[in-house]
Amino acid sequence: MVTTNMLSRQPTELDYADPSKFAFKVNKLPKVEFFTTQINLPGVNLGDVVIPTPFKEIPVQGHTLTYDNLELQFLVDEKLENYIELHDWLVGIGFPKSRKQFSSFRSRNSGIFPTSTPADGNPSGNQALYGDATLIITSSKNNPSVEVRFSDIYPVSLSPLQFDQQAGDVTYLTATCTFSYTLYEIFTL
Repeated sequence: MVTTNMLSRQPTELDYADPSKFAFKVNKLPKVEFFTTQINLPGVNLGDVVIPTPFKEIPVQGHTLTYDNLELQFLVDEKLENYIELHDWLVGIGFPKSRKQFSSFRSRNSGIFPTSTPADGNPSGNQALYGDATLIITSSKNNPSVEVRFSDIYPVSLSPLQFDQQAGDVTYLTATCTFSYTLYEIFTL
Protein backbone atom coordinates (compact mmCIF):
# COMPACT_ATOMS: atom_id res chain seq x y z
CA MET A 1 0.00 0.00 0.00
CA VAL A 2 1.27 3.46 -0.91
CA THR A 3 1.48 5.96 1.93
CA THR A 4 1.59 9.69 1.30
CA ASN A 5 1.63 12.80 3.40
CA MET A 6 -1.52 14.68 2.35
CA LEU A 7 -0.23 18.04 3.59
CA SER A 8 2.84 17.88 1.34
CA ARG A 9 0.58 17.31 -1.67
CA GLN A 10 -1.33 20.59 -1.32
CA PRO A 11 -0.81 23.12 -4.14
CA THR A 12 1.24 26.21 -3.38
CA GLU A 13 -0.45 28.36 -6.06
CA LEU A 14 -4.21 28.76 -5.77
CA ASP A 15 -4.79 31.08 -8.74
CA TYR A 16 -6.54 29.63 -11.78
CA ALA A 17 -5.42 30.09 -15.38
CA ASP A 18 -7.25 33.01 -17.02
CA PRO A 19 -8.03 32.34 -20.70
CA SER A 20 -7.69 36.03 -21.55
CA LYS A 21 -4.12 36.36 -20.23
CA PHE A 22 -1.88 35.56 -23.18
CA ALA A 23 0.26 37.04 -25.91
CA PHE A 24 1.13 35.37 -29.19
CA LYS A 25 4.21 36.20 -31.23
CA VAL A 26 5.14 34.81 -34.61
CA ASN A 27 8.21 36.09 -36.45
CA LYS A 28 6.49 36.05 -39.84
CA LEU A 29 3.22 37.78 -38.89
CA PRO A 30 3.72 41.02 -36.94
CA LYS A 31 0.34 42.44 -37.97
CA VAL A 32 -1.53 39.27 -37.04
CA GLU A 33 -0.03 38.98 -33.57
CA PHE A 34 -1.31 42.44 -32.56
CA PHE A 35 -4.93 41.57 -33.46
CA THR A 36 -4.98 38.00 -32.08
CA THR A 37 -8.15 37.35 -30.06
CA GLN A 38 -8.09 33.57 -29.59
CA ILE A 39 -5.54 30.79 -29.77
CA ASN A 40 -5.49 27.21 -28.60
CA LEU A 41 -2.76 25.27 -26.89
CA PRO A 42 -2.97 22.18 -29.10
CA GLY A 43 -3.58 18.75 -27.67
CA VAL A 44 -1.05 15.95 -27.82
CA ASN A 45 -1.86 12.30 -28.39
CA LEU A 46 0.38 9.34 -27.64
CA GLY A 47 -1.19 6.37 -29.35
CA ASP A 48 -1.06 2.89 -27.99
CA VAL A 49 -0.27 -0.50 -29.40
CA VAL A 50 -2.61 -3.39 -28.71
CA ILE A 51 -0.96 -6.76 -28.15
CA PRO A 52 -3.32 -9.62 -28.94
CA THR A 53 -3.46 -12.54 -26.53
CA PRO A 54 -5.79 -15.56 -26.39
CA PHE A 55 -7.64 -13.91 -23.48
CA LYS A 56 -7.65 -10.12 -23.47
CA GLU A 57 -5.93 -7.68 -25.77
CA ILE A 58 -3.35 -5.71 -23.78
CA PRO A 59 -2.77 -2.04 -24.56
CA VAL A 60 0.84 -0.85 -24.34
CA GLN A 61 2.20 2.69 -24.58
CA GLY A 62 2.86 3.89 -28.07
CA HIS A 63 5.99 5.73 -29.10
CA THR A 64 4.78 8.39 -31.54
CA LEU A 65 3.30 11.73 -30.50
CA THR A 66 0.66 13.35 -32.65
CA TYR A 67 0.06 17.08 -32.20
CA ASP A 68 -3.25 18.78 -32.95
CA ASN A 69 -3.18 21.86 -35.18
CA LEU A 70 -2.60 25.34 -33.81
CA GLU A 71 -5.67 27.51 -34.42
CA LEU A 72 -5.47 31.27 -34.28
CA GLN A 73 -8.36 33.73 -34.50
CA PHE A 74 -7.70 37.41 -35.14
CA LEU A 75 -9.55 40.64 -35.88
CA VAL A 76 -9.02 41.77 -39.46
CA ASP A 77 -7.74 45.32 -39.82
CA GLU A 78 -9.43 47.83 -42.12
CA LYS A 79 -6.90 47.47 -44.94
CA LEU A 80 -6.80 43.67 -44.60
CA GLU A 81 -3.03 43.85 -44.03
CA ASN A 82 -2.97 41.03 -41.48
CA TYR A 83 -5.20 38.84 -43.63
CA ILE A 84 -2.95 39.52 -46.63
CA GLU A 85 0.15 38.53 -44.59
CA LEU A 86 -1.29 35.06 -44.09
CA HIS A 87 -2.70 34.86 -47.60
CA ASP A 88 0.71 35.70 -49.10
CA TRP A 89 2.39 33.04 -46.96
CA LEU A 90 -0.07 30.41 -48.20
CA VAL A 91 0.33 31.54 -51.82
CA GLY A 92 4.12 31.48 -51.43
CA ILE A 93 3.97 27.88 -50.28
CA GLY A 94 1.38 26.73 -52.82
CA PHE A 95 2.39 28.98 -55.79
CA PRO A 96 -0.92 28.60 -57.71
CA LYS A 97 0.11 30.63 -60.80
CA SER A 98 3.81 30.00 -61.35
CA ARG A 99 6.98 28.72 -59.71
CA LYS A 100 8.21 32.31 -59.59
CA GLN A 101 5.72 32.97 -56.76
CA PHE A 102 7.60 30.44 -54.65
CA SER A 103 11.07 31.88 -55.28
CA SER A 104 9.98 35.52 -54.94
CA PHE A 105 8.24 34.74 -51.64
CA ARG A 106 11.41 33.12 -50.31
CA SER A 107 13.64 36.00 -51.35
CA ARG A 108 11.19 38.64 -50.05
CA ASN A 109 11.09 36.99 -46.62
CA SER A 110 14.65 35.74 -46.28
CA GLY A 111 15.33 37.69 -43.08
CA ILE A 112 12.22 36.47 -41.27
CA PHE A 113 12.46 32.70 -41.39
CA PRO A 114 14.65 30.56 -39.11
CA THR A 115 17.24 29.14 -41.44
CA SER A 116 20.90 29.24 -42.20
CA THR A 117 21.46 31.34 -45.28
CA PRO A 118 24.10 30.63 -47.90
CA ALA A 119 26.51 33.27 -49.24
CA ASP A 120 23.94 34.76 -51.65
CA GLY A 121 21.69 35.70 -48.70
CA ASN A 122 18.68 33.68 -49.83
CA PRO A 123 17.38 30.86 -47.66
CA SER A 124 17.74 27.41 -49.10
CA GLY A 125 15.42 24.45 -49.31
CA ASN A 126 12.01 24.13 -47.71
CA GLN A 127 13.24 25.59 -44.41
CA ALA A 128 12.71 29.09 -45.82
CA LEU A 129 8.93 28.55 -45.72
CA TYR A 130 8.64 27.88 -42.00
CA GLY A 131 8.37 30.28 -39.08
CA ASP A 132 8.67 30.06 -35.32
CA ALA A 133 6.04 31.22 -32.83
CA THR A 134 5.70 31.72 -29.10
CA LEU A 135 2.59 31.68 -26.93
CA ILE A 136 3.20 33.54 -23.69
CA ILE A 137 0.75 32.78 -20.89
CA THR A 138 0.65 35.43 -18.19
CA SER A 139 -0.29 35.28 -14.54
CA SER A 140 -3.24 37.06 -12.93
CA LYS A 141 -0.87 40.00 -12.45
CA ASN A 142 0.06 40.01 -16.18
CA ASN A 143 3.55 38.65 -15.57
CA PRO A 144 4.80 36.01 -18.03
CA SER A 145 4.62 32.63 -16.33
CA VAL A 146 4.68 30.02 -19.12
CA GLU A 147 6.15 30.13 -22.60
CA VAL A 148 5.11 27.68 -25.32
CA ARG A 149 7.51 27.61 -28.27
CA PHE A 150 6.31 26.26 -31.61
CA SER A 151 8.96 25.11 -34.06
CA ASP A 152 8.65 25.26 -37.84
CA ILE A 153 5.07 26.46 -38.13
CA TYR A 154 3.38 27.08 -41.44
CA PRO A 155 -0.24 27.91 -42.32
CA VAL A 156 -2.43 25.18 -43.78
CA SER A 157 -5.75 27.04 -43.98
CA LEU A 158 -7.20 30.53 -43.76
CA SER A 159 -10.91 31.09 -43.23
CA PRO A 160 -13.01 33.18 -45.60
CA LEU A 161 -14.13 36.72 -44.78
CA GLN A 162 -17.90 37.14 -44.74
CA PHE A 163 -19.12 40.61 -45.75
CA ASP A 164 -22.81 41.39 -45.07
CA GLN A 165 -24.74 44.56 -46.02
CA GLN A 166 -27.70 43.51 -43.86
CA ALA A 167 -25.85 43.43 -40.56
CA GLY A 168 -27.56 45.79 -38.09
CA ASP A 169 -24.82 46.41 -35.55
CA VAL A 170 -21.17 46.66 -36.39
CA THR A 171 -19.57 43.25 -36.06
CA TYR A 172 -15.91 43.39 -36.94
CA LEU A 173 -14.49 40.78 -39.26
CA THR A 174 -12.50 37.95 -37.76
CA ALA A 175 -10.53 35.26 -39.49
CA THR A 176 -9.15 31.93 -38.36
CA CYS A 177 -5.86 30.46 -39.49
CA THR A 178 -4.79 26.88 -38.88
CA PHE A 179 -1.09 26.06 -38.57
CA SER A 180 0.89 22.84 -38.62
CA TYR A 181 4.25 22.63 -36.89
CA THR A 182 6.98 20.20 -35.96
CA LEU A 183 6.48 20.28 -32.19
CA TYR A 184 5.99 22.59 -29.27
CA GLU A 185 7.81 22.82 -25.96
CA ILE A 186 6.53 24.30 -22.71
CA PHE A 187 8.83 26.32 -20.47
CA THR A 188 7.98 27.66 -17.02
CA LEU A 189 9.38 31.15 -16.54
